[in-house]
Amino acid sequence: MNSSSFSRRRLLRNAGAVSCLAVAEPWRAVNGLLAADAPAPFLNRFPRMVQEAYVARVGDILRARHERVMALASRADAENYIAQARSKIERSFTLGGAGAWPERTPLNPRVTGVVERDTYRIEKVIFESRPEFYVTANLYVPKGLKGRVPGVVGSCGHSANGKAHEAYQSFSQGLARQGYVCLIFDPIGQGERLQYVDENLKARMGTGTSEHMLAGNQQSLVGEFFGAWRAWDGMRALDYLLSREEVDPKHVGITGNSGGGTMTTWLCGVERRWTMAAPSCFVTSFLRNLENELAADTEQCPPGVIAAGLDHGDFIACMAPRPVVLLTQEQDYFDVRGARQTFEEVRHLYKLLGAEENISLFTGPGGHGYAQDAREAMYSCFNKATGLGESPAKEPPLKLEEDAVLQCTVRGQVAEMRGRTVYSYTKLKAEQLATKRGELEPEVLKKRIESWLRPNARSNELDYRILRPRTVKGQPLPSVTTFLVQPMSAPDSENRPQIEMPTIVYRWYAAPNFSRPPKHDGPAMLYIAHDSSDAELRAPTQQNIFRSMKNAALYACDVRGLGDSRPNTCGENSYASFYGCDYFYSAYGLMLDEAVVRQRVQDVCTAIDFVHRHGGHREIHLVAKGYGAIPGAIAALLCAEVTQVSVINMLTSFGALAGTEVYKWPVSSMLPGVLERFDLPDLYRALEAKKINVIDPIGPGETVPG
Repeated sequence: MNSSSFSRRRLLRNAGAVSCLAVAEPWRAVNGLLAADAPAPFLNRFPRMVQEAYVARVGDILRARHERVMALASRADAENYIAQARSKIERSFTLGGAGAWPERTPLNPRVTGVVERDTYRIEKVIFESRPEFYVTANLYVPKGLKGRVPGVVGSCGHSANGKAHEAYQSFSQGLARQGYVCLIFDPIGQGERLQYVDENLKARMGTGTSEHMLAGNQQSLVGEFFGAWRAWDGMRALDYLLSREEVDPKHVGITGNSGGGTMTTWLCGVERRWTMAAPSCFVTSFLRNLENELAADTEQCPPGVIAAGLDHGDFIACMAPRPVVLLTQEQDYFDVRGARQTFEEVRHLYKLLGAEENISLFTGPGGHGYAQDAREAMYSCFNKATGLGESPAKEPPLKLEEDAVLQCTVRGQVAEMRGRTVYSYTKLKAEQLATKRGELEPEVLKKRIESWLRPNARSNELDYRILRPRTVKGQPLPSVTTFLVQPMSAPDSENRPQIEMPTIVYRWYAAPNFSRPPKHDGPAMLYIAHDSSDAELRAPTQQNIFRSMKNAALYACDVRGLGDSRPNTCGENSYASFYGCDYFYSAYGLMLDEAVVRQRVQDVCTAIDFVHRHGGHREIHLVAKGYGAIPGAIAALLCAEVTQVSVINMLTSFGALAGTEVYKWPVSSMLPGVLERFDLPDLYRALEAKKINVIDPIGPGETVPG
């Protein structure tokens, strides 16, 4: 079903409901979860349900991992554990090997200028980590070198000015003044590498995290991981550093703070050439971040990493037995308790390898940042490893530069060079996958979805709680009873991590009902909410569909994370922000190999089971809106009990979402790697047999009407 078919089938149009993108509020462009106007109040009785279920599941996995690590008793045990960790990390970053690392294409480096200083010079370097994907960097080279000297790659944190930020200039200059060659490069979306610029080469969508989330979340649709893109830049930076005749390949280190601490940690796990490392203000544990409601960038959430039983310490362990110092701060929001546990785990591995002295932990008194005390701990570690200088070390006097002095491009942005952007790669890959995939037959699609999403086996038993009925106004019937339905199914055949929580199902009655649903062999309408069935069943569209069904029973389902179970974590009323709880649980779902869409498909399947088995209904008309429409339509295809389908404000296609530069659909509606397998038009075609009615479909750049 193409877009022209959609326009012919539109039944209702909520004129004026689609709001324009507010560039001044870039997070709306990243997630765009809600319309500009405040939504109607809705029932929200279980706001901690999602959080506690995730904490329980992640806690089970990572506590078991900690026990495994600490139970290792020999050098062979440690070596075997580290080899397994490296293999698992590789699978995570290359998405099971399907993505793999890109080809090492020519760097085509050029030096666009040189800044001469008293004891060192700064070369302004541009290289290509991928074809026409430009990286801007500063190479700090000591003067008067006699032979090769150690080299260090510097990875920046989330600073708007990237490599020119005070802390990152400081350690680069500090290393150069002590005799190291240091290459520090701008991350994607920062410094001179903005991906979304206006006609004046100024940021359109904010810098740093805003660009990372916008480009990175979208990449998941085509089977890419933004963290792997960031890591690849670091690997190619090392390629360039090692191409320099000044650098001794026997001594090359990596360091960075915050987002650069992330990349330092990840690069310890995916790149074997480092001989020393110093991650700052990042290392803790995935569980501490989850417990503390601390959302992290999309690059900080590797796919399937927790499901594989990995934590931050496993990336550091991949460096063993080479020197590493973990740099932390007492007042950092990256919980120092997690860093201390990680240190104890890694120290245990180093001890088994006979190199306990090569792992250390530094904790300063301050807050988040690469402070001087942390930099000096890094210098000391590197000096001890290389023999180049004193250990412990003091930072030499520094004289920082203005941003413009360090600029590699003429106008301060690689966009002026008309190279490639992350988005352009995503769009092209989506088009290539569409050509390769072709048009799927309904039975092929169904089998593909069943084998890929693997919803739990339909349970023979459903347990449920019956909450007291409520009297409601403005809805199709005056009383509603809530059922918390729990499928009693065993873990699936592949022992996939399960995020256990009940499914919230409602049943409307003419009078209050305190008991289980009465058996009713007539038809039923099951409504899957966009935001809240409590609010949405007051709307004319939904009520008209229900009234058209004579003698039908009315049920509804708020899938996890919406309506009655919508969390209020990650900051007060931050649900729609780019670091809000919609994104937060989507990111943890990705790391658990449990995409939110898959979890919600399971919720809808459970609701269908409940309506059929406990309500006695043989025919179910499934009606789903907005963010509930994708899991609702997928479940409708999988469940024979659904005989008719209506979707309201459903996304037109994942391909269109991948091909739209600035989109408004949330990451919770995205299935990682979906375009390698199918697209929504395939699903619409398959549901023609169930008389699908597509009402007012929504494009990627539109906001779902409230």
